Order: sequence, then C-alpha cells, then structure tokens
Amino acid sequence: MFTAVLQIASQSAITFRHRVASVDAYRGLVMFLMLGEVLHTCDVSAALPASRFWRFVCFQQTHAAWVGCSLHDLIQPSFYFLVGVGLFLSMRRRASSGQTRASLAWHAIARSFALIILGMFLVAVHPRQWVWNFVDTLTQIGLGYPFLFAIARRPKRDWYVALAAILFGYWLFFALSPLAPPDFAYDRVFVSPEWLSLHGLHGFAAHWQKNANVAAAFDRWFLNLFPADVPHDGYTSGLTTLNFIPSIATMIIGLMAGEFLTRERLTTRRLQWLVLSGVVLLGVGWGLGVAGICPVVKAIWTPSWVLFSGGWCLLFLAAFSALLDVGGVTWLAFPLTVIGTNSVVAYSLSHLYPSFAFNSLRRIVGAAPFQSFGQPYEPFVYGCAVLVMYWLALYFFYRRRIFVRI
Repeated sequence: MFTAVLQIASQSAITFRHRVASVDAYRGLVMFLMLGEVLHTCDVSAALPASRFWRFVCFQQTHAAWVGCSLHDLIQPSFYFLVGVGLFLSMRRRASSGQTRASLAWHAIARSFALIILGMFLVAVHPRQWVWNFVDTLTQIGLGYPFLFAIARRPKRDWYVALAAILFGYWLFFALSPLAPPDFAYDRVFVSPEWLSLHGLHGFAAHWQKNANVAAAFDRWFLNLFPADVPHDGYTSGLTTLNFIPSIATMIIGLMAGEFLTRERLTTRRLQWLVLSGVVLLGVGWGLGVAGICPVVKAIWTPSWVLFSGGWCLLFLAAFSALLDVGGVTWLAFPLTVIGTNSVVAYSLSHLYPSFAFNSLRRIVGAAPFQSFGQPYEPFVYGCAVLVMYWLALYFFYRRRIFVRI
C-alpha cells in the first residue's frame, strides 16, 4: 500500500501547477483545526474558569454533546466534502490523460482499500493492538468511496437522485425503527442519567438517541462478530459504522461543488451561487432539527446534519474561492496551502506524532520556556511549539514538491 502511495506522490509534482488554490487552502484549514488539538485550549480554560474567551475557544475545539455544532464538528464533514471535490477533479484530469474506465475503477477500489487499512492502522497505534473499528474518518471514507465513484460516473441528474435517496432512505431507516424500551440499560452503553437529562432526546426525536438507535444496535451485532477482549456495547462518542452511508451524501455535495468549480468561471456569479447554496442547505438542515423532524447530530450523521454541515462547507469554499481564485491573494493562505497539499501526511501526524513531539521537545528544552506567560498558558504555548514543528515538517515536503496521495 505504501509503495503505491509513494508512486502517486512522485507523480503529484507534475500536476502541482494544475491544483485549485481554494481547495488546497480549505483542506489546509481542516487539517490545521485537526492538528490544533495539540493546543489544549480546554486545559487553559479549566485553569482560567472566569475567562469567557477561553471557554468559547474550548467549546470550538470540542464536539457538541449530541445535538448542535462547534467548529471542531465541521472538520469531518469538510474532509468528506473535499473528497467529493477532489474525486471530480481527479477523474477529470485522469480521463483527459487517456486513462480507461477500467483503470479508473481499479484505482478507486485500490484507494478505498488503502484508506480503510490506513485508518484502522492509525486507530490501532495507541492501544498497540489491532482494533476492529470502522468509525475513523479515513475508514469511513474508504467504505463510502466505491459508491461515490459509481455515482460520479453517472449523469449529473443521477447525483441529485442519489443524494435525495440517501437522505430520505437513511431518515426512514431511523424513523421506522422501534424506540428504546423504558427499561433500556443506558448505563451499559455509556450514557449516564445526568447526560440524558441534559442532552437526551424525547418524543419522535428519540429515534436518534445516543447509543439507543438502530445504527448502534447494528454495531452491537456487527462488531461483536470480530474477536475482541471485551464485547462491543457502543462508543462513548456515539459514533456508528453505518455513518458511512449518509457521509456519501456529504461527498456528493462536494462532487457537485467540484463540477461547478470547473464549469463556472471565476466571477461574482460563482461566489453568489456557492453562498446561496450554502445558506439554503444550512437553513434547511437546521430547520429540520428545529421542527423535530430530524435532529442535527454529527455523531450519527443524521440527514439534517448532512445538509447543515454541507451548507457550512459550501460557505467555507466560497470564502476561499473569493480570497484566492478570484482575489488572487494566495500569499495570505500560504501557511494553510502548505498543510492542505499534504493532507494525508498531516492526518497521520495528528495520530502518530503528538506524544513523541511533546516528550522529545520537553526533554530537549525543559518546561521553563513554555511557562513564560504563566502556568495556566503552558499547555497552549507548548502546543504552539509542536504545531510549528508540524508545519515545518509539512513545509519540507512542500518545498520538494512531494505530495503524498492514496
């Protein structure tokens, strides 16, 4: 797998000048937010409980308890959205170079397999044992990628049909499933009475209750088919394997955006379309939640979440397109572009490198330099130093035109 990755990386230098600046910068922002977990802003907030600023920043670096959204919650849908954008651009480039339909299909299958294996490998790093986990971002993309590729090969009209079918079908899948019985053992599935009183869903919305929904029930059957030290009762986050199905809808929205980027010239009309589409999706998604039809829950990728987060993705893309593709202010987004052009490396660093970076840096320079602004800010200052190390490593790749792809 890694040999194939390196071969693709060596070819990427040839196509570097054909990249879309706004897409690379947006991808860079997504990866920066992921790498930014090393800043430990919630530790600073805990040390300064009276600070509204650090409380706000902490919230943006954590996931919403269940219903709702923070900036951190938009990382994963942005990743999926950009997969859709990238797939269209890649297929267009490969088709123009004369690659056959069969070679494109085999490439999609190989990429799917590589993403699943890499995602599961990164999950297995910390427990130092293989874990049958299918909810990691890369694994979820790998599960959905063959379906996205098949949809992308269809006429554009079928994209809208597939999007509507996935959203309505997945909503119906939950809506028609039986509600958890009154005596359901929530404590067994990592849902405390305190959590239920604060964040639990009621009435019709209870079909999407944390770890008491049909997708969680599927995992309690499916994941227990694999060998494990303890039975699977649910994830503390509420994530489920079947999330990959509605995530395909998020990728389709990206596919549509990628087609639009290549079709529409760099004008204010293009920006207006992206902004209008983003606002409409965001409003419809949130409205479905407010109306009680489908709660906006990222952890189980509800259809309303697909629309709500998809709207934000389009708005982010519009902002970067205005700044870079139309405005030409590429220098301003250069730090993000460095990260975005090597998103696979950045993603791997966020999983593999943090503990090594923290431990080695502290051994070399000690703790004193990071306490210059006071003890409460030490985790943040230390995280900033690690973040700089991340960026320099990625800049090394960027300068040598090495762009690792799967």
